[in-house]
Amino acid sequence: MNFNNRRIFIKLLISLLILNNIILKKDLSAKEKIKRTKDEWKKILTEQQYYVLINEGTEVPFSSSLNNEKREGNFYCVGCNNKLFSSKMKYDSGTGWPSFFETYKNAVGTKIDFKLIYPRTEYHCSKCGGHHGHLFDDGPEPTKKRYCNNGVVLKFIAEKVS
Repeated sequence: MNFNNRRIFIKLLISLLILNNIILKKDLSAKEKIKRTKDEWKKILTEQQYYVLINEGTEVPFSSSLNNEKREGNFYCVGCNNKLFSSKMKYDSGTGWPSFFETYKNAVGTKIDFKLIYPRTEYHCSKCGGHHGHLFDDGPEPTKKRYCNNGVVLKFIAEKVS
C-alpha cells in the first residue's frame, strides 16, 4: 500500500469511527440513560458481568444457563433492568450464546466495532450503554437477525409475555 492510499484509508477509518459514535449516541437517546462511575459499576456487578458489560468482553460459549431457558418471560439488562428481549424472541442458534431474532423497541443501540480487524455490529443497552453482544444477519425469519447475547449480562424473569 503506497503512502497516499494509506492516508486515504486512515482518513476513511477515522471518518467511520466518528460517524459510528454519532449513530450510537442517536440510537441510545431513545431512553433516559443511566450514568455510573466505574467504581459504582463494580459495586453492583460481578467481575464477569463488569468484564462483559463495561469492558465489552465476551463470556465463554456454552457457559450461560440461559442457553437452555425455555420458560415464558423476559430478559433484562443486568446493569439497569431495561427489558431487552422476550422468550418469544429467543431461539437456539447453536452458537453457545443466548440468541434472539428481535428486541423490544428502542431497547438497544448499535455501533461498528473492529476488535477482530473486520467490522462487526455491536449492540448495547439503550438505557445504561452496557455491552451485550453482536448482531448478525444469519438469524431466522421474520427478521433474519441474530442478536448474539452474553448470558452473564442478562437477567431472566419468568412472567407473562404479551
